Amino acid sequence: MRPAAAQLRTSRGFSVPFVCGKNMADRLTQLQDAVNSLADQFCNAIGVLQQCGPPASFSNIQTAINKDQPANPTEEYAQLFAALIARTAKDIDVLIDSLPSEESTAALQAASLYKLEEENHEAATCLEDVVYRGDMLLEKIQSALADIAQSQLKTRSGTHSQSLPDS
Repeated sequence: MRPAAAQLRTSRGFSVPFVCGKNMADRLTQLQDAVNSLADQFCNAIGVLQQCGPPASFSNIQTAINKDQPANPTEEYAQLFAALIARTAKDIDVLIDSLPSEESTAALQAASLYKLEEENHEAATCLEDVVYRGDMLLEKIQSALADIAQSQLKTRSGTHSQSLPDS
């Protein structure tokens, strides 16, 4: 029986997987990375929209605007950046909700750690049982292979002694 992956429950009722590993930072670092990503997306959106936007007309300055210019993809860029920014904002909300609340006391944290410790002990016991059964199965397989090898050796030595001419 495989233990369930650790899940964090947010104040809004969402389940967020708690992922550990050398490539995965803690939740605060994830939150900071998401905020930095959001800032990058805002800067990129402003830059691209400014670059691709139509030129502004000024009433007191006469400029020749080429009407045959290709259509601006400004609307597509606006939709793309709006979707990226909205998605990152949602990710930030989920990360904020997954942070421990102020109501989390030392006693609640200790109880949670105790429960996790019990689950870990149960998983360790289950793992030890599986390893023991695996070792027993391995011994049976090795014994069967040894018996097969002995039988083959006896068969081969029996055929070799029969094929030798009598002197």
